[in-house]
Amino acid sequence: MAKSDSFFIRAHVTPDDTNTFVDATIDLGSYVDALAKTVLRIHNVSVSITADTGLAPDMDPDTADFCTWQITTRDNGAIVLPSDRSVITSGTLWARNPDSAANPPATAYEADMLPQTWTNGYLVAVESLRLGAQAGSGWAASSNLTVSVVMECTTETLSSAAAMALALSQQGA
Repeated sequence: MAKSDSFFIRAHVTPDDTNTFVDATIDLGSYVDALAKTVLRIHNVSVSITADTGLAPDMDPDTADFCTWQITTRDNGAIVLPSDRSVITSGTLWARNPDSAANPPATAYEADMLPQTWTNGYLVAVESLRLGAQAGSGWAASSNLTVSVVMECTTETLSSAAAMALALSQQGA
């Protein structure tokens, strides 16, 4: 099985403080071609939840809230459970600002499901992924809460049958 040197794919989405699901397409067309037997292996995903400036996001005074994100192989239109077969990676941040003024969270808890947890990462045969996120209304509107991801990937060659079967399984409902 031919492998490439690793490279990085970056993306971001801004759920802000609207408590509404938003998503963006991550184009993999330069790397994945199931008909040509080329697939992508995601080895690692690093996630950063910040303000759109890259700095710590502020929360409204005396507030607790969440930000949930996911990368999927298809457009689900909403956050789905990690048990959904389209989910490659996902995570949630629960945070609290106990101060009487807008400030970054004083306490936070994160739970993630990342490909680096698996022995061989995650194999992808679709030509685009979806980075989706939703955040509660307790984040300060001025922060423009943003979820940024960096994925370390390689390309590999599979048999035509295996690549097409993987692509079809990742596109279906």
